[in-house]
Amino acid sequence: MAASGILKSGEGRLAFGVAVLSALALVPAYSAHDPGRAPGGQKPTVVLVHGAFADGSSWNAVVQRLQRGGYQVIAPPNTLRGIPQDSAYLNSLLKTIKGPIVLVGHSYGGEVISQAAAGLDNVKALVYVNAIMPDKGESFASLSSKFPAAPITKAFRQVPFRNGDGTTGTDVYIQAAKLHATFAQDLPQQQASVMASTQRPIAQSAFTDKITAAAWRDKPVYVLVGRQDRAIDPSLERYEAKRAHARKTVEINSSHVSLLSHPQTVTDLIVSAARESGHQ
Repeated sequence: MAASGILKSGEGRLAFGVAVLSALALVPAYSAHDPGRAPGGQKPTVVLVHGAFADGSSWNAVVQRLQRGGYQVIAPPNTLRGIPQDSAYLNSLLKTIKGPIVLVGHSYGGEVISQAAAGLDNVKALVYVNAIMPDKGESFASLSSKFPAAPITKAFRQVPFRNGDGTTGTDVYIQAAKLHATFAQDLPQQQASVMASTQRPIAQSAFTDKITAAAWRDKPVYVLVGRQDRAIDPSLERYEAKRAHARKTVEINSSHVSLLSHPQTVTDLIVSAARESGHQ
């Protein structure tokens, strides 16, 4: 190749590189995975907290719908090690988010959000989906004892574990053969089988941990009750909604996992909470 050809080729690559760098400079730093910056406009960030035996992917269908509606969404991991650890972790995450937040908890996640949101003014609404909502000084065990035992309590499997520092504990799983009937009976059997294989256990101590703060006492509350819930008694869910003076309570014919079987209804309730809290 002639020297002039080499020069022109080099100049072309240089110009292309400059163009790429210039374009990158114009890309905003915020992304769906950057909780440190406030989303544009008035829409709040929606934080979705999963419950026991699950992970953040249980919210996938709800996340997709909220994102289509223009909401920034975070579904962080809930370590399921007990209220002190789980609520402290969530609280630290919430403090990194600028702007208004709608905080959503499913099942055990309801306990976690109740304590984690206490004292955070930018948490504008709490949404409880088939959730546990103890008051200060209550545990799930003490609260649920007011109602008949849920069918899932006969499906638990206990497995001991050891931590790296030598301490030990007990994890609770749902027996694989009983997960569909007691946890997700309105989902296909095959989907429930996958859930049984991939479930994340919760530390047994979490059932007796007492919460030290109840954010629902001074924040707007929205509740979804699953009439066929076999993991938390529907009467308990109704009791919690009434005690918290919920602004809206939606009842549907769903199992415990309404976020999977009825994602649009769950999404609609979250959007209602966002709008009625003054944020579109």
